[in-house]
This record gives sequence, structure tokens and C-alpha cells, in this order.
Amino acid sequence: MPSDRQDVVVDALFGFAVFAVVAIAVGSDVSDRGNLALGYTMAAVLGGLMPARRRWPVGVLLATAVLIVANYVIDLPTIGLAVPAAAALYSAAEAGRTAWSAGTAAALVAVSTFARLGEGQDPAYLLGYELPSTAAIMGAAIALGNAQWQRRQADHQRERAALLDAQARESEAAERLALERTRIARDLHDAVGHHLSVVSLHAAVAAEALEDDPADAEAARAELVHVTQASRAGLSELRSTVRALRDADPGGERTSSLAHLDELAGSVRAAGVAVEVEGRPGAGEIRGMVDATADRIVQEALTNTLRHARADRARVVFTRRDGVLEVRVTDDGRHGPPTAGGGSGAAPGSGLAGMRERVRLVGGSVEAGPGAGGGFTVHARLPLGGDR
Repeated sequence: MPSDRQDVVVDALFGFAVFAVVAIAVGSDVSDRGNLALGYTMAAVLGGLMPARRRWPVGVLLATAVLIVANYVIDLPTIGLAVPAAAALYSAAEAGRTAWSAGTAAALVAVSTFARLGEGQDPAYLLGYELPSTAAIMGAAIALGNAQWQRRQADHQRERAALLDAQARESEAAERLALERTRIARDLHDAVGHHLSVVSLHAAVAAEALEDDPADAEAARAELVHVTQASRAGLSELRSTVRALRDADPGGERTSSLAHLDELAGSVRAAGVAVEVEGRPGAGEIRGMVDATADRIVQEALTNTLRHARADRARVVFTRRDGVLEVRVTDDGRHGPPTAGGGSGAAPGSGLAGMRERVRLVGGSVEAGPGAGGGFTVHARLPLGGDR
């Protein structure tokens, strides 16, 4: 809410500045053109467009251009060309509509120049002085707005990259915890299960042996029945505990899976990189470690695209052939991600080194490097039996 109030204040100041500049031009006009009242009204209308510049940047730009042309068509006091249009040109470029800004500025300059040459104005003054100064002011407004837009986009991409990196770390921590729980379950089963099985076996054998010795046979048999029942109950409880330990979701945390691919691609698209996904495996088609590894490869590759590549587009392609799942992630960036730990600030085990380690664990291979047509490519081959 404070940010909204700040935007309103900034837009109001923009509007007042445009009104003031145009009104001063109207008041200082010495050509005796038109009436001043209508000129000041035009200044107020141009300034009044500014509060709408964030919601309709192109509309405000076009309306400003039409009003500037109309000002000269109906012979109102001279207000110039670049100064009244500068705020609208800046606003459109700041909103990422730089092409509209540049095209409108070029059209205004062209129309004004040809019209004034047709009126017989001095070409030397018009082309040698006024045209360069007008183009310089318009170009500066467009460049400043575009720089502001680029800065916001870069900040947004850094935020999205940091979020994806945090999600990757959470997934990795959850997987490490799950693997540790599975290892504990296996060790527990091997160590305790063996001994309980032996107890149960010997208790049963002892019960049978007492059949030959009638002395205290009933009491001994009763005790051994208790031992047998207790050991069997212990085994049953152990199996239930191990099953719960293996199947439990550790803390409800997000684990790596291609089921999250839409969410991942959506996060990258929100950061300004267009993501295409082709050949995505169906639900449940890829399972276990291969599923988790494929998801982490895509996640790491797209995170590096955001953080390092300065790309506009990325493509994720899945193919299956001869029992191997191939995952290829490409982008059109100008610089590829680092080849070791994921760049500055990356934790050990992350980045391409961590990706290679994951692929190695499922018996696959991965290649990463600049693509033949530019950008960066990550290509992994994962045996579909690698989760076993």
C-alpha cells in the first residue's frame, strides 16, 4: 500500500511537470498563434494523461502524440515537440514498450520536419540545430526509461533465481533426509530383525523339544509360548516401524519430482524467460531416483539460465529411447553458467558438479557447455533402471 501511494505521488508530480513545462512554453510563445486559454487547456490535458501512464503506457504515448500534432494543426501557441512528449516516451519505455517509444518518436520527428520544410522554414537551422537537439532529448528519455525497465527486470530475475535456488536446496535437504531415514531403516531391519528371528526360531524349537520331557513341561511350554508371541509381536512392530519410516513424508517438504515441472517452468516464466517443454513424461511414467534426478537437472539448468545466461528463451526436451530417458535443456543466453560449483555464492555440491554427482548415482551421464548455435546446453542420459 505505501508503494501504491508513492506511485500516485510520482505520477502526480509527472503530470504537474508536464503541465508546467507546456504552460511555460504557451506563455512564452512570441508567434502570436491561437488563443492562450486553449493552449493552457492543452497543457492541462497533456499533464492529466500522466496518472494513467502505468496502466496504459502505449495509450498515453499515442494520445500525447496526437495532442501534440493537433496543437499545431489547429494553430495553437508553439509548445515544441520533444519536451511535451518526453514524459510519455519515458513512461512507455519504462513499461517495456521501447519499440513503441522509438517508433512514435521517429514518426513525430518525421511529420514535424517534413511539415516545417514544406512551410518554407530554413533547412539549415531546422536540420542542423533543431532536429539533432529534438532527437537527443527524445532519445535520452527513451534510453532512461529502458534502463529503468532493464534494472527492474534484472532485479526480478535475481529474486526468482534466489527463490528457485532456495527450492532446490529444500528439495536436496529433503532427499538427504529421506535417504538417511531409509539407511537407518535398512540397518535397523538387518541388525534387530535377524536377532528377533533367531529368538523366535529357537523358542519354537525348544517348545517342540520339551514334548519329550514331561517334567515341568507345562510351565516351560507356557513360558516359551510367551517368548514366541513376544518375538513375533516385536517383529511385527519392527516391520510397521520400518514401513512408516520408509514411507513417511519428511516434514511435508517438497521433494524433487517431474510432477513439479509446471510449477518450476511457471516460476522461470514469471522471471521473464519463455520456457518451452516438449515430450514431458506422463504422471507416474518415471519414478524413483530417475524422476528426482531429472527434475533436479531441469531445476538446476533453468536456475543457471536465470542467474548467469541473460537469456530470453529456454527449451526443455524429454525423449525416451532404448530404456534411457534423455533430458536436454537449452537457452539462448549470451553467457553460459559456470562449470563448477554453480557460480559465486553457490554452496558446495550445487551447480553442475552436484548435477553430475546425481546423474552418476543413477548410472547415467551428463554433458554441459555452450551450444552449437549459441546459448548453453545441458544434456543428460538417465537409464530408466537407475533407480534400482
